[in-house]
Amino acid sequence: MSGNTFGNLFAVTNFGESHGPAIGCVIDGCPPGMALAESDIQVDLDRRRPGTSRHVTQRSEPDAVQILSGVYEGRTTGTPIALLIQNTDQRSKDYGQIAQQFRPGHADFTYWKKYGIRDPRGGGRSSARLTAPMVAAGAVAKKWLLAQYGTVFRGCMTQIGELPIPFEGWEHVARNPFFAPIADVSRLEAYMDALRKAGDSCGARIRVMASSVPVGLGEPLYDKMDADIAYAMMGINAVKGVEIGAGFASVEQRGTTHGDSITPEGFETNNAGGVLGGITTGQDLEVSIAIKPTSSIISPRQSIDTEGRPVEVVTKGRHDPCVGIRATPIAEAMLALVVMEHALRHRAQCGDAAGGPARDAAAAQPAAPEASFL
Repeated sequence: MSGNTFGNLFAVTNFGESHGPAIGCVIDGCPPGMALAESDIQVDLDRRRPGTSRHVTQRSEPDAVQILSGVYEGRTTGTPIALLIQNTDQRSKDYGQIAQQFRPGHADFTYWKKYGIRDPRGGGRSSARLTAPMVAAGAVAKKWLLAQYGTVFRGCMTQIGELPIPFEGWEHVARNPFFAPIADVSRLEAYMDALRKAGDSCGARIRVMASSVPVGLGEPLYDKMDADIAYAMMGINAVKGVEIGAGFASVEQRGTTHGDSITPEGFETNNAGGVLGGITTGQDLEVSIAIKPTSSIISPRQSIDTEGRPVEVVTKGRHDPCVGIRATPIAEAMLALVVMEHALRHRAQCGDAAGGPARDAAAAQPAAPEASFL
Protein backbone atom coordinates (compact mmCIF):
# COMPACT_ATOMS: atom_id res chain seq x y z
CA MET A 1 0.00 0.00 0.00
CA SER A 2 1.32 3.43 -0.94
CA GLY A 3 -1.03 5.54 1.16
CA ASN A 4 -2.89 7.12 -1.77
CA THR A 5 -6.20 5.27 -1.36
CA PHE A 6 -8.78 6.06 1.31
CA GLY A 7 -11.45 3.50 2.15
CA ASN A 8 -12.12 -0.09 1.12
CA LEU A 9 -15.72 -0.54 0.03
CA PHE A 10 -15.90 3.08 -1.13
CA ALA A 11 -12.27 3.41 -2.15
CA VAL A 12 -10.93 6.79 -3.29
CA THR A 13 -7.52 6.79 -4.96
CA ASN A 14 -6.04 10.29 -5.11
CA PHE A 15 -3.49 11.28 -7.79
CA GLY A 16 -1.53 14.29 -9.04
CA GLU A 17 0.74 17.07 -7.82
CA SER A 18 0.17 20.73 -7.02
CA HIS A 19 1.90 21.98 -10.19
CA GLY A 20 1.35 18.98 -12.44
CA PRO A 21 -1.03 19.12 -15.41
CA ALA A 22 -3.98 17.83 -13.38
CA ILE A 23 -5.15 16.29 -10.13
CA GLY A 24 -8.02 13.93 -9.49
CA CYS A 25 -9.27 10.69 -8.04
CA VAL A 26 -10.83 7.36 -8.91
CA ILE A 27 -13.81 6.24 -6.79
CA ASP A 28 -14.31 2.48 -6.73
CA GLY A 29 -17.39 1.03 -5.05
CA CYS A 30 -20.05 3.67 -5.60
CA PRO A 31 -23.44 1.91 -5.80
CA PRO A 32 -25.05 1.91 -9.25
CA GLY A 33 -28.15 3.79 -10.31
CA MET A 34 -27.57 7.10 -8.53
CA ALA A 35 -28.13 10.23 -10.60
CA LEU A 36 -24.80 12.05 -10.79
CA ALA A 37 -23.67 15.09 -12.76
CA GLU A 38 -20.59 17.27 -12.63
CA SER A 39 -22.75 20.05 -11.17
CA ASP A 40 -23.44 17.87 -8.08
CA ILE A 41 -19.70 17.83 -7.38
CA GLN A 42 -18.83 21.36 -8.49
CA VAL A 43 -20.81 23.00 -5.68
CA ASP A 44 -18.44 21.72 -3.00
CA LEU A 45 -15.34 22.29 -5.12
CA ASP A 46 -16.35 25.94 -5.51
CA ARG A 47 -16.56 26.26 -1.73
CA ARG A 48 -12.98 24.97 -1.36
CA ARG A 49 -11.25 26.47 -4.38
CA PRO A 50 -8.51 29.14 -4.07
CA GLY A 51 -8.74 32.79 -5.03
CA THR A 52 -12.23 33.37 -3.62
CA SER A 53 -11.28 36.24 -1.28
CA ARG A 54 -8.30 38.39 -0.33
CA HIS A 55 -7.79 36.26 2.77
CA VAL A 56 -6.69 33.13 0.89
CA THR A 57 -4.14 32.26 -1.78
CA GLN A 58 -4.63 34.22 -4.98
CA ARG A 59 -3.86 31.23 -7.16
CA SER A 60 -6.76 31.37 -9.62
CA GLU A 61 -8.00 27.86 -10.28
CA PRO A 62 -11.54 27.19 -11.55
CA ASP A 63 -11.31 23.62 -10.22
CA ALA A 64 -13.78 22.52 -12.89
CA VAL A 65 -14.38 18.79 -12.46
CA GLN A 66 -14.74 16.33 -15.31
CA ILE A 67 -16.39 12.93 -14.93
CA LEU A 68 -14.38 10.59 -17.15
CA SER A 69 -15.98 7.24 -16.34
CA GLY A 70 -18.46 5.40 -14.17
CA VAL A 71 -21.53 7.40 -15.24
CA TYR A 72 -23.81 6.53 -18.15
CA GLU A 73 -26.83 8.59 -19.18
CA GLY A 74 -26.56 10.54 -15.96
CA ARG A 75 -26.45 7.59 -13.56
CA THR A 76 -23.65 5.74 -11.80
CA THR A 77 -22.92 2.32 -13.26
CA GLY A 78 -21.19 0.73 -10.28
CA THR A 79 -17.85 0.87 -12.11
CA PRO A 80 -14.93 3.17 -11.13
CA ILE A 81 -15.75 6.87 -11.32
CA ALA A 82 -12.74 8.86 -12.53
CA LEU A 83 -12.79 12.57 -11.66
CA LEU A 84 -10.30 15.01 -13.22
CA ILE A 85 -9.45 18.59 -12.21
CA GLN A 86 -7.07 20.50 -14.48
CA ASN A 87 -4.34 22.70 -12.97
CA THR A 88 -4.41 25.97 -14.93
CA ASP A 89 -2.59 28.60 -12.84
CA GLN A 90 0.73 27.11 -11.76
CA ARG A 91 3.64 29.49 -11.08
CA SER A 92 6.46 27.01 -10.58
CA LYS A 93 9.15 29.69 -10.87
CA ASP A 94 8.18 30.89 -7.38
CA TYR A 95 9.79 27.73 -6.00
CA GLY A 96 13.08 27.77 -7.90
CA GLN A 97 14.99 29.36 -5.02
CA ILE A 98 13.92 26.74 -2.48
CA ALA A 99 14.39 23.65 -4.67
CA GLN A 100 17.54 22.77 -2.68
CA GLN A 101 16.31 24.03 0.70
CA PHE A 102 13.99 22.61 3.34
CA ARG A 103 11.16 24.94 4.38
CA PRO A 104 10.48 24.82 8.14
CA GLY A 105 7.13 23.20 8.93
CA HIS A 106 6.83 21.62 5.49
CA ALA A 107 7.25 18.03 4.33
CA ASP A 108 10.33 18.94 2.24
CA PHE A 109 12.81 17.34 4.64
CA THR A 110 10.85 14.13 5.24
CA TYR A 111 10.01 13.62 1.56
CA TRP A 112 13.67 14.05 0.64
CA LYS A 113 14.79 11.59 3.30
CA LYS A 114 12.11 9.03 2.38
CA TYR A 115 12.27 9.11 -1.42
CA GLY A 116 15.61 10.75 -2.22
CA ILE A 117 13.78 13.10 -4.55
CA ARG A 118 10.99 15.65 -4.21
CA ASP A 119 8.86 17.95 -6.30
CA PRO A 120 9.44 21.44 -4.83
CA ARG A 121 6.75 23.14 -6.95
CA GLY A 122 4.03 24.15 -4.54
CA GLY A 123 4.84 21.23 -2.27
CA GLY A 124 4.20 18.66 -4.99
CA ARG A 125 2.32 15.70 -3.59
CA SER A 126 2.22 17.09 -0.05
CA SER A 127 0.32 20.22 -1.13
CA ALA A 128 -3.12 21.00 0.27
CA ARG A 129 -4.20 21.27 -3.35
CA LEU A 130 -4.58 17.49 -3.23
CA THR A 131 -7.57 17.94 -0.93
CA ALA A 132 -9.66 19.03 -3.95
CA PRO A 133 -10.12 15.46 -5.27
CA MET A 134 -11.23 14.35 -1.79
CA VAL A 135 -13.82 17.13 -1.72
CA ALA A 136 -15.04 15.89 -5.10
CA ALA A 137 -15.30 12.31 -3.85
CA GLY A 138 -16.99 13.51 -0.67
CA ALA A 139 -19.66 15.23 -2.76
CA VAL A 140 -20.52 11.87 -4.35
CA ALA A 141 -20.74 10.23 -0.91
CA LYS A 142 -22.88 13.10 0.42
CA LYS A 143 -25.42 12.69 -2.37
CA TRP A 144 -25.80 8.95 -1.81
CA LEU A 145 -26.11 9.29 1.98
CA LEU A 146 -28.67 12.08 1.65
CA ALA A 147 -30.80 9.95 -0.67
CA GLN A 148 -30.52 6.82 1.49
CA TYR A 149 -30.79 8.20 5.02
CA GLY A 150 -31.34 11.95 4.79
CA THR A 151 -27.83 12.50 6.20
CA VAL A 152 -26.64 16.11 5.98
CA PHE A 153 -23.09 17.38 6.52
CA ARG A 154 -22.15 20.91 7.57
CA GLY A 155 -19.28 22.72 9.23
CA CYS A 156 -18.02 26.07 10.39
CA MET A 157 -14.98 27.84 11.80
CA THR A 158 -15.07 28.24 15.58
CA GLN A 159 -11.69 29.91 16.14
CA ILE A 160 -9.04 31.65 14.03
CA GLY A 161 -5.70 32.29 15.67
CA GLU A 162 -6.44 33.52 19.18
CA LEU A 163 -9.92 34.77 18.23
CA PRO A 164 -12.81 32.50 19.31
CA ILE A 165 -15.86 32.72 17.07
CA PRO A 166 -19.25 32.45 18.80
CA PHE A 167 -22.03 30.43 17.22
CA GLU A 168 -24.91 32.61 15.99
CA GLY A 169 -26.45 30.42 13.31
CA TRP A 170 -25.71 28.09 10.41
CA GLU A 171 -27.29 30.52 7.98
CA HIS A 172 -24.27 32.82 8.25
CA VAL A 173 -21.68 30.23 7.20
CA ALA A 174 -22.24 30.50 3.44
CA ARG A 175 -22.25 34.32 3.53
CA ASN A 176 -18.60 34.96 4.38
CA PRO A 177 -15.21 33.64 3.24
CA PHE A 178 -14.35 32.28 6.72
CA PHE A 179 -17.24 29.80 6.98
CA ALA A 180 -17.91 31.59 10.25
CA PRO A 181 -21.34 31.16 11.93
CA ILE A 182 -21.62 34.90 12.67
CA ALA A 183 -23.19 37.83 10.83
CA ASP A 184 -20.35 40.33 11.24
CA VAL A 185 -16.88 39.14 10.22
CA SER A 186 -15.18 42.55 10.18
CA ARG A 187 -13.07 41.63 13.23
CA LEU A 188 -11.85 38.48 11.44
CA GLU A 189 -11.05 40.46 8.30
CA ALA A 190 -9.03 43.04 10.22
CA TYR A 191 -7.17 40.25 12.00
CA MET A 192 -6.24 38.57 8.73
CA ASP A 193 -5.21 41.82 7.07
CA ALA A 194 -2.81 42.56 9.94
CA LEU A 195 -1.46 39.02 9.84
CA ARG A 196 -0.73 39.19 6.12
CA LYS A 197 0.93 42.58 6.50
CA ALA A 198 3.19 41.14 9.21
CA GLY A 199 4.23 38.28 6.91
CA ASP A 200 2.97 35.69 9.36
CA SER A 201 0.26 33.02 9.57
CA CYS A 202 -2.13 31.46 12.08
CA GLY A 203 -4.08 28.30 12.76
CA ALA A 204 -7.79 27.62 13.11
CA ARG A 205 -10.36 25.39 14.73
CA ILE A 206 -13.10 23.85 12.59
CA ARG A 207 -16.32 22.17 13.70
CA VAL A 208 -17.92 19.64 11.36
CA MET A 209 -21.01 17.53 11.94
CA ALA A 210 -23.36 15.06 10.31
CA SER A 211 -27.09 14.97 11.07
CA SER A 212 -29.56 12.11 10.52
CA VAL A 213 -26.81 9.53 10.82
CA PRO A 214 -28.03 5.92 10.84
CA VAL A 215 -27.84 4.02 14.12
CA GLY A 216 -25.40 1.13 14.24
CA LEU A 217 -22.60 2.22 11.91
CA GLY A 218 -19.10 1.33 13.02
CA GLU A 219 -17.39 -1.71 14.47
CA PRO A 220 -16.01 -2.66 17.89
CA LEU A 221 -12.32 -2.29 18.63
CA TYR A 222 -10.21 -1.33 15.61
CA ASP A 223 -12.77 -0.14 13.07
CA LYS A 224 -14.68 2.15 15.38
CA MET A 225 -16.54 5.00 13.76
CA ASP A 226 -14.76 7.61 15.90
CA ALA A 227 -11.36 5.99 15.31
CA ASP A 228 -11.89 6.11 11.56
CA ILE A 229 -13.07 9.73 11.79
CA ALA A 230 -9.89 10.66 13.64
CA TYR A 231 -7.81 8.81 11.03
CA ALA A 232 -9.55 10.67 8.21
CA MET A 233 -9.24 14.09 9.82
CA MET A 234 -5.57 13.62 10.62
CA GLY A 235 -5.07 12.84 6.94
CA ILE A 236 -6.04 16.41 6.05
CA ASN A 237 -3.05 18.70 5.51
CA ALA A 238 -2.05 20.76 8.58
CA VAL A 239 -4.46 19.06 11.01
CA LYS A 240 -2.75 18.50 14.38
CA GLY A 241 -5.65 17.57 16.63
CA VAL A 242 -9.10 15.93 16.53
CA GLU A 243 -11.90 15.93 19.08
CA ILE A 244 -15.07 13.83 19.04
CA GLY A 245 -18.01 15.28 20.96
CA ALA A 246 -16.89 16.97 24.16
CA GLY A 247 -13.32 15.97 23.31
CA PHE A 248 -10.66 17.29 25.67
CA ALA A 249 -13.33 19.13 27.68
CA SER A 250 -14.39 15.71 28.95
CA VAL A 251 -11.25 15.68 31.13
CA GLU A 252 -12.88 18.26 33.40
CA GLN A 253 -16.35 16.72 33.30
CA ARG A 254 -17.69 14.37 35.96
CA GLY A 255 -19.23 11.05 35.08
CA THR A 256 -22.59 12.37 36.20
CA THR A 257 -22.30 15.02 33.49
CA HIS A 258 -20.41 13.34 30.66
CA GLY A 259 -22.55 10.21 30.31
CA ASP A 260 -25.45 11.09 28.02
CA SER A 261 -28.71 10.16 29.74
CA ILE A 262 -31.28 8.29 27.65
CA THR A 263 -35.04 8.84 27.85
CA PRO A 264 -37.93 7.34 25.86
CA GLU A 265 -37.64 10.44 23.67
CA GLY A 266 -33.93 9.93 23.01
CA PHE A 267 -30.58 11.11 24.35
CA GLU A 268 -30.63 14.26 26.49
CA THR A 269 -27.11 15.42 25.58
CA ASN A 270 -24.38 14.51 23.12
CA ASN A 271 -21.06 14.56 24.94
CA ALA A 272 -20.19 11.33 23.13
CA GLY A 273 -20.38 13.09 19.77
CA GLY A 274 -22.77 10.54 18.32
CA VAL A 275 -20.61 7.46 18.94
CA LEU A 276 -20.67 4.89 21.77
CA GLY A 277 -18.35 1.90 21.74
CA GLY A 278 -17.30 2.82 18.22
CA ILE A 279 -20.90 2.55 16.93
CA THR A 280 -23.17 5.44 15.97
CA THR A 281 -26.07 6.30 18.26
CA GLY A 282 -28.16 8.11 15.65
CA GLN A 283 -27.28 11.46 17.21
CA ASP A 284 -25.33 14.09 15.31
CA LEU A 285 -21.71 13.18 14.70
CA GLU A 286 -19.76 16.07 16.27
CA VAL A 287 -16.11 16.59 15.31
CA SER A 288 -13.66 19.42 15.92
CA ILE A 289 -10.22 19.74 14.34
CA ALA A 290 -7.20 21.93 15.09
CA ILE A 291 -5.25 23.26 12.10
CA LYS A 292 -1.68 24.52 12.49
CA PRO A 293 -0.43 27.87 11.14
CA THR A 294 0.49 27.91 7.45
CA SER A 295 4.15 26.97 7.02
CA SER A 296 4.68 29.02 3.83
CA ILE A 297 5.37 32.57 5.03
CA ILE A 298 7.58 35.40 3.77
CA SER A 299 9.24 35.98 7.14
CA PRO A 300 12.80 34.55 7.05
CA ARG A 301 13.47 31.38 9.07
CA GLN A 302 16.48 29.20 9.71
CA SER A 303 16.87 25.84 8.03
CA ILE A 304 19.37 23.75 6.04
CA ASP A 305 19.81 22.84 2.38
CA THR A 306 20.20 19.39 0.80
CA GLU A 307 23.93 19.48 1.60
CA GLY A 308 23.24 20.12 5.28
CA ARG A 309 24.45 23.72 5.20
CA PRO A 310 22.61 26.40 7.19
CA VAL A 311 20.36 28.67 5.12
CA GLU A 312 17.77 31.38 5.66
CA VAL A 313 14.50 30.42 3.99
CA VAL A 314 11.97 32.92 2.64
CA THR A 315 8.95 31.31 0.99
CA LYS A 316 7.62 33.43 -1.84
CA GLY A 317 4.52 32.75 -3.92
CA ARG A 318 0.78 32.74 -3.26
CA HIS A 319 -0.19 31.15 0.02
CA ASP A 320 -3.06 31.07 2.48
CA PRO A 321 -2.12 32.99 5.66
CA CYS A 322 -4.53 30.58 7.37
CA VAL A 323 -5.17 27.27 5.64
CA GLY A 324 -8.07 26.74 8.01
CA ILE A 325 -10.16 29.29 6.12
CA ARG A 326 -10.81 26.80 3.30
CA ALA A 327 -10.76 23.67 5.47
CA THR A 328 -14.46 23.40 6.30
CA PRO A 329 -15.59 21.73 3.03
CA ILE A 330 -12.55 19.45 3.22
CA ALA A 331 -13.48 18.25 6.72
CA GLU A 332 -17.09 17.77 5.65
CA ALA A 333 -15.94 15.64 2.72
CA MET A 334 -13.69 13.42 4.82
CA LEU A 335 -16.47 12.89 7.37
CA ALA A 336 -18.82 11.95 4.53
CA LEU A 337 -16.31 9.44 3.16
CA VAL A 338 -16.04 7.75 6.57
CA VAL A 339 -19.81 7.55 7.01
CA MET A 340 -20.18 6.24 3.44
CA GLU A 341 -17.62 3.51 4.04
CA HIS A 342 -19.36 2.36 7.21
CA ALA A 343 -22.83 2.58 5.67
CA LEU A 344 -21.80 0.20 2.89
CA ARG A 345 -20.09 -2.08 5.38
CA HIS A 346 -23.18 -2.17 7.60
CA ARG A 347 -25.42 -2.90 4.62
CA ALA A 348 -23.16 -5.79 3.60
CA GLN A 349 -23.05 -7.27 7.10
CA CYS A 350 -26.53 -6.61 8.47
CA GLY A 351 -28.66 -6.02 5.38
CA ASP A 352 -32.11 -4.61 6.08
CA ALA A 353 -32.55 -6.16 9.51
CA ALA A 354 -35.60 -4.98 11.48
CA GLY A 355 -34.86 -1.89 13.52
CA GLY A 356 -32.09 -1.03 11.11
CA PRO A 357 -30.32 2.26 10.57
CA ALA A 358 -32.71 4.12 8.29
CA ARG A 359 -35.67 3.76 10.66
CA ASP A 360 -33.86 4.68 13.87
CA ALA A 361 -31.73 7.62 12.73
CA ALA A 362 -34.13 10.44 13.55
CA ALA A 363 -35.40 9.04 16.85
CA ALA A 364 -32.08 9.37 18.65
CA GLN A 365 -31.42 13.05 17.95
CA PRO A 366 -30.30 14.95 21.09
CA ALA A 367 -32.34 17.61 22.79
CA ALA A 368 -29.17 19.61 23.45
CA PRO A 369 -28.64 22.86 21.46
CA GLU A 370 -26.70 22.61 18.19
CA ALA A 371 -23.83 24.76 19.45
CA SER A 372 -23.19 22.70 22.61
CA PHE A 373 -19.58 21.83 21.68
CA LEU A 374 -18.37 25.21 20.39
